Amino acid sequence: MSTPLPSFAPSAAYDDAPGPTLVQPETRRLDGVVREAYVPPFAPPVTHGTLADLPFDNAGAAPDAVVLSRKSENGQWVDVTAAEFAEQVQAVAKGLVAEGLMPGDRIAVMARTRYEWTLLDFGAWAAGLVTVPVYPTSSVFQTRWILQDSGAVALVTETAGQAAALGPELDRVPDLQHMWVMEKGHVERLAELGAQQPDGEVGVRRGMLVPDTLATLVYTSGTTGRPKGCALTHGNFFAEVDNAIELLYPIFKARTSEEASVLLFLPMSHVFGRMVAVACIRARVRLGHAPSLKAEDLLPDLAAFRPTCLLTIPYMLEKVFNGARAKAETGGRASSFDRAASVAERYGEAMEARHAGTGGGPSAALKTARAFYDPLVYRRIRNAMGGRVKYAICGGSPLGRRLAAFYTGAGIEIYEGYGLTETTGASTVTPPLKPRLGTVGWPLPGTRIRIAADGEVLIAGDQVLRGYWDPAAGGVVPVSADGWLATGDIGALDDEGYLTITGRKKELLITAGGKSVAPAPLENWLRSHPLISQCIVLGDRRPYVSALITLDMDGVTHWRRMHGKHPVPAELLVNDDELRAILQRAVDEANKLVSRPESIRRFTILPTDFTEMDGHLTPSMKLRREAVMRDFAAQVEELYAK
Repeated sequence: MSTPLPSFAPSAAYDDAPGPTLVQPETRRLDGVVREAYVPPFAPPVTHGTLADLPFDNAGAAPDAVVLSRKSENGQWVDVTAAEFAEQVQAVAKGLVAEGLMPGDRIAVMARTRYEWTLLDFGAWAAGLVTVPVYPTSSVFQTRWILQDSGAVALVTETAGQAAALGPELDRVPDLQHMWVMEKGHVERLAELGAQQPDGEVGVRRGMLVPDTLATLVYTSGTTGRPKGCALTHGNFFAEVDNAIELLYPIFKARTSEEASVLLFLPMSHVFGRMVAVACIRARVRLGHAPSLKAEDLLPDLAAFRPTCLLTIPYMLEKVFNGARAKAETGGRASSFDRAASVAERYGEAMEARHAGTGGGPSAALKTARAFYDPLVYRRIRNAMGGRVKYAICGGSPLGRRLAAFYTGAGIEIYEGYGLTETTGASTVTPPLKPRLGTVGWPLPGTRIRIAADGEVLIAGDQVLRGYWDPAAGGVVPVSADGWLATGDIGALDDEGYLTITGRKKELLITAGGKSVAPAPLENWLRSHPLISQCIVLGDRRPYVSALITLDMDGVTHWRRMHGKHPVPAELLVNDDELRAILQRAVDEANKLVSRPESIRRFTILPTDFTEMDGHLTPSMKLRREAVMRDFAAQVEELYAK
């Protein structure tokens, strides 16, 4: 049970045209420390209608507005108007009705990020169904578990191989009656099948839905144990996206000479991607889908689609930065790049100070330096992202102050956020024109953030899930008795209501000497190094803190080439004295973030990287600590050998 806190102390509002009047969080203190922050909702609650109505509302309000672009077989992007999308959604919904799916039935979708995902989402909702995303990288066991637990009656896979792999398990999924494959044209066939169905049936089903109707079961990828089904309603999505649209007005509402557009390439099986897709449809911002994160696939998509906003994670922004520096070094321009990076970071920090009222903004000399380096460095980075990118919504883990400042100085405004599957996406977001670098922003409008006595972050708001899916209990089990969701994350609120996440509660390390250590700050700092791919900090019940480090082989190959060394396999690099010395310097720099008892005393370079395929990472790139500790137990013991 949460401890009651004193009454709110309201703070002043500020107004930054052309956006809405943004209200600084109201805060509560306990013993002089901010323990709770709240921002009132910017959007009124939705009392009728559901997500199923959005395509049809758009078609009625602006039939010729381009709401999506779809990549054709010849690689060209073809615009889809609101009227066309509504027609396609109606056809798919009628096809699902024709196949006998009933209101409330669950339909699972197992595919990468592609147009059909969004089409099926809205088509299923229009037919009164509940969608269940499945990561395309899920194992057969994981997929079977989700199908069993959700009671899905239908499954749509992207490939025939995915469908075939489930063959031996189908007798253990008795509720599953239909299986369709995208690459075989089954989505189009569904639309054709529904042509004989009357439109009225879909209208009747849409009319039966209310905001509290279950919209989707999103299974947490989980760093331990079996995934749990988060039961999210249509109302949860509205509370999330409507307030996000109002808050992030530069992305979703500002009308400029350049059409607003978002290219989605993060997994739609994750709530982060689904939330942004729904927000784009809601705000009629052109949405595109890119199924591959491989550079050779994604870069051409970015160049052709030319988005104004990207949805990303810190790992990708780190790789863009490190890749740009490596390219500059290859061309003999490393020192120039480093000077440009320093200028961008100082510019970003000066802009932060100006918005916070603690500084006058960039000096004339700093503005001149930024203008000088823009065509040499910053524009090239923006061009690699399509050339029109002005904004990036970043989540999943802390980005870090240095990179956030760099991208701001390079002309890309970062909206960093924090949230969970259970909160339908973001619970905190960087407010426009009020960045606080290194934090995850303010509470999303309509959200309360509380810090418990032990430092755990608690969240309340209309976007918080109804409960967890439990078929044994007859459906949805409420998440809490008092309305507060315990996140498992450790954080702190500053005097103005900005939240900083310092780690996971269950990942806190308690050394043999009794020192509490949050591994995330050290891990995040080291992961940003160009030669490091992943890092896991150890030390629970041990005499000191240590780390396992994996190599970024692209970075290492570049480093060896620049020093006249031949490429070698990773297993031959673990004992490279020169490489180890570089990593030791990186560890020494990271240790400056923490006290002596919290610092990394020893580390081991592993000959293999942590991957999702090997079970060491979740699909959202989070470490599965138990799996790493199990598979590399021998290396861990060596770190503590006498």
